[in-house]
Amino acid sequence: MEIKTAQSKVDEWIKTYGVKYFSELTNLGILMEETGELSRHVVRLYGDQSYKKNDDGTEQNLTEAKLKLADEMADVFWVLLCLANQTGVDLNEAFKNNIDKKTNRDKFRHKENKKLL
Repeated sequence: MEIKTAQSKVDEWIKTYGVKYFSELTNLGILMEETGELSRHVVRLYGDQSYKKNDDGTEQNLTEAKLKLADEMADVFWVLLCLANQTGVDLNEAFKNNIDKKTNRDKFRHKENKKLL
């Protein structure tokens, strides 16, 4: 799915089920909250911290943890799409421009970075 299509689907969902968009400031707060939830899963999956045991005393399994990670990424994307819709940003175009900017600015930078070699 193209980003433009995703933006349209979110807009359609908001207008059908969500009544209206939350304010831009509220959505920014929600974006920070969702980013924190994503961070928690990345830290537990790939960092040094482990998941707490489930209520039944069992350990979090890898498949379930990765599903939660994917869901949190989708939550972050959802709120970002909401903010883009509210502020009139075409994320397809913005992303294309951002890749061009990074390419022009960094086409040699990372290849010459001794820390990455």
